[in-house]
Amino acid sequence: MRRRREPRSLFGEILDWMLVPLLLLWPMSAALTWLVAQDIAAKPYDRDLTRLTQLIARQLATGADGSLRLAESTASLLRADEAGTVWVQVLDAQGQLLSGDREVPSPPAAARAGEVVLRDATIHNQPVRVAALRPLAAEAGVAWVQVAQSRDKRDRLTTEIIKGVLLPQYVILPLAVLLVWLALARGIAPLTQLQARIAARDSHDLSPIDVRGTPEEVVPLVEAINGLLARLDQSLAAQKHFLADAAHQLKTPLAGLRTQAELAERDIDAGNHLDSVRHGLRQIAHSSQRAAHMVNQLLAMAHAENDGQLPAQRQAIDLAELARDVVKGAVQQALDKRIDLGYEGPAEGEAPLPPLECQPVLLRELVRNLVDNALRYTPQEGRVTVRVTPDPFGQVLVLQVEDDGPGIAPAEREKVFAPFYRALGTAVDGSGLGLAIVREIADGHGATVTLAATRSDPLRPGLAVTVRLPL
Repeated sequence: MRRRREPRSLFGEILDWMLVPLLLLWPMSAALTWLVAQDIAAKPYDRDLTRLTQLIARQLATGADGSLRLAESTASLLRADEAGTVWVQVLDAQGQLLSGDREVPSPPAAARAGEVVLRDATIHNQPVRVAALRPLAAEAGVAWVQVAQSRDKRDRLTTEIIKGVLLPQYVILPLAVLLVWLALARGIAPLTQLQARIAARDSHDLSPIDVRGTPEEVVPLVEAINGLLARLDQSLAAQKHFLADAAHQLKTPLAGLRTQAELAERDIDAGNHLDSVRHGLRQIAHSSQRAAHMVNQLLAMAHAENDGQLPAQRQAIDLAELARDVVKGAVQQALDKRIDLGYEGPAEGEAPLPPLECQPVLLRELVRNLVDNALRYTPQEGRVTVRVTPDPFGQVLVLQVEDDGPGIAPAEREKVFAPFYRALGTAVDGSGLGLAIVREIADGHGATVTLAATRSDPLRPGLAVTVRLPL
């Protein structure tokens, strides 16, 4: 069996979806800040290193002994450099040192004349930034001028930038978490108030919930609950009315049973003739039969209502076979009233109708109620016909029960589907539930029920009940 899902906290879920991405993005932000800080710190130092290399290339001078040396102004500039340790190297076309420091790594394999090429390297295991330049007009055989500068100042500037950006985040992040928590708590507060209002309601109070003060996003939920409460109120009112009518209808046969039993007891005590006692017993049997019929109808009505509300397993059946079985079961009732009960439709052994997806028990109850109603209201020597025909378009199966009884006036044809409603002018003993059960079962199957007169005789117009069941 599938395990029931545990209820989840809306507050906690929203908090998770807000804070978890924030906490995951913070390390990414720190990494991006480090990369950006490195770039920001490198640009001014690279620009100064490039200018310094170009200046050194222009300030090279040849000494009295023919060797290259830096101009005194350039040397003073290098000694005053605050960016860190500086190494200078001058090479000829063969890569031989003409002047400066040997520790500087070899220049790049190729570079355009007059272009300063920057790269990272190490000198004495110390990271440095090296600028290499091929002078445009090579003097005294100068092919390369390289200037290396330690990265101390750059790294310190990068660290200061990162501190300036990340340290405020260490303060802002907890504050943001606290503000998110407070904002969610404030946002959830109306839901808590709504829950308290609903919990304080009486169990019999099905009035609509007031939506004033309810968040706009929750209003559709409250309106849906109000709709459910309205339907529940209507359903409970209908059930109360149904129970009151059922109790009233059951009083008559039960009172008749008691009265006839008391009369039979008096006749026996008085020694009256057995015919009187037999008459009383027959009345008791009739009243008990009427009460049993009423109880069966009530149970059928309740069954139809429950199955109309809950999904039930449907099966494919042959409607013609079901109708034939119901007609066979009603033969004795028809014989007792000398009624001609007939069936029209596919017979046994003939090509069957398309299978009908339905709830067999309920559909049998529908057909049985139609046949029972027709036999009850058809006078002696009358005729009742049960007919099953396919739809010419193959969309529905048509079930029709015709009788030649008193019929139902057009003004009452919709009212007779209400429980316990009886058409005026009929003296037939009945419960008033037959057609109500038929409508309830038909609605549960998506079928339609229509009533019509079968003849133009005003005294006995007859009645044709037609049920169209979708395939």
